[in-house]
Amino acid sequence: MAVYINTRFIGTCIYTNFPIAYHPDNIKKFRTYIKTENMQIEKLLDNKGLKPKQKTEMLSALLVNKEISISDLLNFAGTAKDSPKATCIEALEFASRQVPTLIDEKCFLFVCRSLTDKAPRVKWESAKVVGNVAHLFPKKLTKAVNNLLINTEAEGTVVRWATAFALGEIIKLNSSLNKELVPAIEVICQRETENGVKKKYQDALKKLKKMTDTPVKQKR
Repeated sequence: MAVYINTRFIGTCIYTNFPIAYHPDNIKKFRTYIKTENMQIEKLLDNKGLKPKQKTEMLSALLVNKEISISDLLNFAGTAKDSPKATCIEALEFASRQVPTLIDEKCFLFVCRSLTDKAPRVKWESAKVVGNVAHLFPKKLTKAVNNLLINTEAEGTVVRWATAFALGEIIKLNSSLNKELVPAIEVICQRETENGVKKKYQDALKKLKKMTDTPVKQKR
């Protein structure tokens, strides 16, 4: 089965398992089908013929191509279990890297809340979305920062790395939040044991130092 990012399909339909060949008429019928069936997000995620990465890429492509709305995805993710919810948020992360403006305020607040979920994958995918689009919501970052600071103490390295990425992007915005955030990050750098995580913070602090006249003290 071949899946192309521009929604050309050759092989088995991911929703019906019905063999189709690439042809404009088939694509038109496919689009009509998925729109009629409200995109069938659950069917896509439950499809055993797709690998997890393929599911994420498909959801992301559907979002970017506006074959599925952010609202539909949030409605599904809001009641989904940890694994499908994380896949939905990962799809948002993929899409937000390509088209950051796809993430509206409702979606941004959703991922900010999801930072407090117990599932590590939900935490780290949410953090990456926050980092990708923080510049679009400069007045909505307080809650995100508070939740991210909690996650700096997470046991998992991936959660802490994604958290460092998000906080680093927020630091580089050089907003009034930095008055308290920068000293907090300097303390976090002292206790962080993973060099890769620590480097995310240090790189953000170095960039901030270049942007401002006030030196940013860094401790190793």
